[in-house]
Amino acid sequence: MDRPEGIVDFAPDPALYPFESRWFDSTAGPVHYIDEGDGPTVLLLHGNPDWSFLYRTIIAALGPGVRCVAPDYPGFGLSCHPDDYGYTPAEHAETVLELVDQLHLTDMVVMGQDWGGPIGMDVASRQPDRVRGLVMGNTWFWPVEDRMTKLFSRTMGSPPLQWLIKEQNVFVTGLMKRMLQADLTDAEFRHYTDVVPTPASREGIAVFPKEILHSRLWLAELEQRVATELRGVPTALVFGRKDRALGSDAFIARWREEFPDATLTELPDAGHYIQEDDPDACAAAIRTLLPDT
Repeated sequence: MDRPEGIVDFAPDPALYPFESRWFDSTAGPVHYIDEGDGPTVLLLHGNPDWSFLYRTIIAALGPGVRCVAPDYPGFGLSCHPDDYGYTPAEHAETVLELVDQLHLTDMVVMGQDWGGPIGMDVASRQPDRVRGLVMGNTWFWPVEDRMTKLFSRTMGSPPLQWLIKEQNVFVTGLMKRMLQADLTDAEFRHYTDVVPTPASREGIAVFPKEILHSRLWLAELEQRVATELRGVPTALVFGRKDRALGSDAFIARWREEFPDATLTELPDAGHYIQEDDPDACAAAIRTLLPDT
């Protein structure tokens, strides 16, 4: 479908994002995605506060012989910003499932980072017959118990921080910028700031940190489903160790407990945003799970 009405007025630089924009009519409204390459399928799921732009270098590294599908959740990137949508991870997972069905994706590798992890694990555990493998980095899929992450959720969900996230875009201009280890150009970073130009367009960004605690029941159900539906699925873990929270020994150990046969790539110079900090390592991990071509 053509670019729908109501999508944020932002045009990616084709030199940085040389992909064809596509939209599908989800239950939530028009959802943007890219579908590049022809070959074994990889589903690439972003977290907060980013969008499919995060995967641009990985898609280029994988090349035209790999089919890369990367959606933007409602409220992110070039997707709709519906008023009657809660922007919760459970809703995002439903939207991704609709896209998987719409495109008839099968035998796919699912990559997720940050909130793309639990969203991707939810999608995979509900349709495990469509999943070839998992690539997960700096993420989780269970109700978190560590004090640092709980404090982060409470703090970012407080009225003053919610105001700053929506009115001043501090999640992007402050937190994300500080956590990036990669030296992005101004033009590259504008693809994160300018795609959410108004307070209303930042609602999805504001909701995610609150959901670390608010989605505990959903995460508990996901944790149980992963144990039964995804055990034994080939898995590659890629963790940036400069991320003091989700890149910690404790988070990695929890993943290894559930997926003892998973390969682990530790990135000593990467932080939370591994797709920006070390895209080649991410692409290499994906390739280990693809069929020989």
